[in-house]
Amino acid sequence: MDVRLTAEQEEIRRTLRELLVKRCGPQELRAAERTPAGYDPALWESLALRLGLPGLALPEAYGGVGCSMTELALACEESGRALAPSPLLSTAVLAAPLILALGTGAQRAALLPPLASGALTAALAVPGAGLATALGLAGDNRGDWAGGGRAGGVQARRADGSWRLYGQAEQVLDGHSAGLLVVAAHTGGFARSRTLLFLVRGDADGLVRVRQTALDATRPQARVELRDVEAELLGDDRADVPAALAAAGDAAAAVLAVEAVGAADRALERTVEHVGRREQFGRAIGSFQAVKHRLADVYVGVQSARSAAYYAAWATGTGGERVGALALAQALEALRTAASEGVQLHGGIGFTWEHDAHLYFKRASGDELLFGPVHRLRAHAADAARLFDGGEVTV
Repeated sequence: MDVRLTAEQEEIRRTLRELLVKRCGPQELRAAERTPAGYDPALWESLALRLGLPGLALPEAYGGVGCSMTELALACEESGRALAPSPLLSTAVLAAPLILALGTGAQRAALLPPLASGALTAALAVPGAGLATALGLAGDNRGDWAGGGRAGGVQARRADGSWRLYGQAEQVLDGHSAGLLVVAAHTGGFARSRTLLFLVRGDADGLVRVRQTALDATRPQARVELRDVEAELLGDDRADVPAALAAAGDAAAAVLAVEAVGAADRALERTVEHVGRREQFGRAIGSFQAVKHRLADVYVGVQSARSAAYYAAWATGTGGERVGALALAQALEALRTAASEGVQLHGGIGFTWEHDAHLYFKRASGDELLFGPVHRLRAHAADAARLFDGGEVTV
């Protein structure tokens, strides 16, 4: 693995950081959170048209840039630093790879170009609060998490030559504003039980979407209700959907890990700046040995998490081992520590709504609720590697 960034990768980071510094400051961030979509459409247009971020990891044949997940992860590192709310994660990291992997030729040709340009946004909807399990990050995704024939979840049945969906999905990232939903649903009854993915247009009859109050307002979420909604099967019914979800989940975890490292790095920077200005007993508190030790520990944690996250992104881009979940666990832990120390060392102001320190803590906590928690990410990775059953260790 070559740890040096290419000139193209450095340019992606530099250009995106300059744009976000100008367009996504504290005031712009809070204003974007209060919009109906939960993000600034003008900023999203700049990210899509000027920088081509939604299509960064999509093939050129479908209007993409043709880069790998590594470049997309580096872009998300900068958006993580700014906590920039946008549909980039839901569209380019969660939904588009599934359409690329499972879609028919006609579906790819019709959907991927508008996704790559940012003209169309998408969201992945899974039943309940099981996103981490559906993506194979915190549990086996070959179970009955999509419904299993019982009440709840999302059920799919074929009627009059078309598919109809019933049920409800919670915690759908950008689900209230996405123009396209990729919905995981249970079908086949008890005898042929399986999970398939379906495409649902945002304006479909019977579709009810309600934005929810989320701990992390920079990651807007929705409850999606499907009331006899007509849907299109993604790909064909012979596809190995759990395997595709697991592959997409590993890539998403690597991207999320790099994004969390960006947020942790910025939280640490802000804290270092503050302790260098704030004075007690006639001297900056950053000169106190106890404060230095605490921030040194945070720095080591962030740099270790960066190494793991970069490796996971590189492994995803090269088709290597799947270590995204482990990298995400380390990155989320580093972010939580950096954010917690930031709140503490800012003193009383760090706990106030007006200060930005709490936003990083909420990002850490919110991501753990969505994609973790950390101990489950590590436990599932250990189980998958047969680390504690006396068997041969495999990756």
